[in-house]
Formats: sequence, structure tokens, C-alpha cells
Amino acid sequence: MKKVKVEQLSAQAYAPFGTYANLINPVAYKLGEKPVEFYRDMAQVDVSPEMMLSYSTVRVEKRDMVIDLLESHSKCSEVLLPLDNDMLLQIAPASAPGDSLPLDQLRVFYVPKGTLITIRPGMWHWAPFALKDEPLNVMVNLPERAYANDCTVVEIEEEDRRKIEM
Repeated sequence: MKKVKVEQLSAQAYAPFGTYANLINPVAYKLGEKPVEFYRDMAQVDVSPEMMLSYSTVRVEKRDMVIDLLESHSKCSEVLLPLDNDMLLQIAPASAPGDSLPLDQLRVFYVPKGTLITIRPGMWHWAPFALKDEPLNVMVNLPERAYANDCTVVEIEEEDRRKIEM
């Protein structure tokens, strides 16, 4: 029987076949600083001539459980997968352009690690909350550069912020 030797995974060796990314120990360009760092477009998949999906990591450290920011993507869904810890995800329904944030409909969900969750276009959300003291790594799947060309971020006024209760 012929044998084939196991190789170390490297960008150069794997390039003819595709790409890969270590989502738990990311080495990539990032946006933001601790407690929320977004390692963008780490691996990509051609879906069609018009769209490329990107896989990114958002690394979240434990922070005050206060909802002070929300974002939405009007043209695309988002996929999140907590890789190494459970997380809390804040989410609210879409609102019409110019309308106020639907904070009275804001909900927070406990998402166990390994649970893939999708977010429909227009839903208000933000980086999830880590429950443990060690960083939480979450795989993020969005169309390439959606964070730059289809992302509305709103800071919530201090008097309207929400404190998460367990």
C-alpha cells in the first residue's frame, strides 16, 4: 500500500486548494481594541460572481453588561458561531430609516458555544457578551466588507441604555 505523509498546514502549501483561518487564535488585520476586537475577512468563499462570503472572528472580553451600541446590516444576513465559550446576544427588530431604535423590543439570548445563529437583514445587534473571564471567540460570516459598506452603528443615549440581568 502506498503512503501519504501528513503535512503542516500553511498558507503556501494549501493555496492551490483554498484558504483557511484559525478563528480562535486569529492572526489578521483587526478593527477595534479590547474588550471587542474584530478580525475581518480572514477566509473567503466565492458564492457567485457577485458575492464573496467572508469569515471573521470577533474576540470579546468580559465587559460591563450594558447595551450601549447597536448595529444593523440592511442588505445581508449575519451568521455567528461562538467557538469556545457561551455568549449573550442582544437583538432587536429592524426599524425604518429615520425611526428611533426599537429599544422597547430589545431582547437578550443565551447562546451556548457551538450553536450557529443567524441574524436577518435589518435586525439591530452588536458584539455579543462574554460570560467568562477568558476571551470569547465568535466566528462571524458576512459578505466581504459588509462591515464597511452595509453597516449602520448607533450609540444609545446614556439614559436609554439597557443593563442585562441574568
